[in-house]
Amino acid sequence: MTRTLEATTPKTVNPSRTVATSTSARLRNWGPPLVVFAAIIVVWYAAALYLESLGRTTVLPTPHRIVIDSFLPTDGGRPITTDLLRALWLSTEVALIGLAISIVIGIGWAVLMSQARWIERSLFPYAVFLQCVPILALVPLIGTTLGYSFESRILVCVLISLFPMVSNTLFGLQAVERSQRELFKLQGASRFTVLTKLQFPNAMPAIFAGMRISAGLAVVGAIVGDFFFRRGQPGLGILINNYASRVQTPELFAAIITAAILGVAIFLIFGLIGRLAVGRWYEPAS
Repeated sequence: MTRTLEATTPKTVNPSRTVATSTSARLRNWGPPLVVFAAIIVVWYAAALYLESLGRTTVLPTPHRIVIDSFLPTDGGRPITTDLLRALWLSTEVALIGLAISIVIGIGWAVLMSQARWIERSLFPYAVFLQCVPILALVPLIGTTLGYSFESRILVCVLISLFPMVSNTLFGLQAVERSQRELFKLQGASRFTVLTKLQFPNAMPAIFAGMRISAGLAVVGAIVGDFFFRRGQPGLGILINNYASRVQTPELFAAIITAAILGVAIFLIFGLIGRLAVGRWYEPAS
């Protein structure tokens, strides 16, 4: 009887052990990226100092010089970061609008192709064609035919970021198990019911994976279009081009790093949205 009571008595949780477990989990998650980041900084400093010893100071500035020359000084009483923030806002706006259009068109395109094989065979080659056409060849054509407006920059984003949404969504919609399809068919479910109750829930992880890929490509499209149009309100692409032509190396690196941070931020945001949307029931294979 005593042994039974001991077995059924709940064990107390040690708070210190819980904190230690949480700390070790954070170290496992964040430790390796921080170590790699520190190694990159060390290599960066070593390469920059070596080039500086050779008199090539404009090739690779040190990280602290980038921060000092780009974010701390003022130019005529106005911080240089003002230009970066304005350009960042414009590029973010272009990238998000282009990404939203790509998501709508990509999902609609994939849904249409998932309804019949002959539709997929008719439309999917054109999605591959858009992916394979060099965007650098299309950007001048878009500028000369449609102008160098805000809408043209959005179109460049859509062309670059559309294919991952189409391919990932189509893969998710078609990845439904045959037994589940047959079960819905035995129940007399309509095509719309199969799409909304079976295919779309099954495709959600693939759709959000496509969103994360397209998010990074949309930022690339915003900068590429801005870099080649060189007209209108300056975005990050125009700043990169201006700093490169003036040999303002620290400011150039600051603009490039800002563009990279924008892409990573959008990628992480859609990753978080994806985990909130499907993380409770979807468990990826280990």
